[in-house]
Amino acid sequence: MAVSVRRPQRADARRNFDALLAAARDAFAENGTEASLEDIARRAGVGIGTLYRNFPTRQDLFEAVYVDEVNQLAEVASSVAALPPWEALAAWLDRFVAYVATKRALVEALNRESEMFRACRAAMYEAGEPLFQRAQEAGEVRTDASFDDMLRMVSGLTSGAFIDAAQRDRVLGFALAGLRVPA
Repeated sequence: MAVSVRRPQRADARRNFDALLAAARDAFAENGTEASLEDIARRAGVGIGTLYRNFPTRQDLFEAVYVDEVNQLAEVASSVAALPPWEALAAWLDRFVAYVATKRALVEALNRESEMFRACRAAMYEAGEPLFQRAQEAGEVRTDASFDDMLRMVSGLTSGAFIDAAQRDRVLGFALAGLRVPA
């Protein structure tokens, strides 16, 4: 179940739209929800008018970035589904870590009771839970763990600041080792 964002039809307009989403994601991660819209447009290589044509309000931009992150999680789930169970789950979780960073930057701006937020949560579960269940059924993930347990663990671990990406990956690796059934 993909959650939709209204994307432009023309190829050049789609490129601008996608560039704005990527620039906004980076700007929000660096500066929070108060990131300058002018800076986002500049990072995307477009004018501020193009930003406002695509996202009339700051809230529209927040929601589009969030929805895009959830859709990327679903795309990763599809692309790794043929991998061995543990590899597929670990690959999806790697992308989930980036999603958590974006969500953390946007959480204050998102209405967690909105239909959009509920639809995104359902889409995320629909994408990742089958990977978790497949790894559990293959005997690679502890049977006393649930998908929700794993998401909360990873979200909690990645919510703190790390020295660098290598440290974040190491800490995440320690946690996943506790989730995995020993060989």
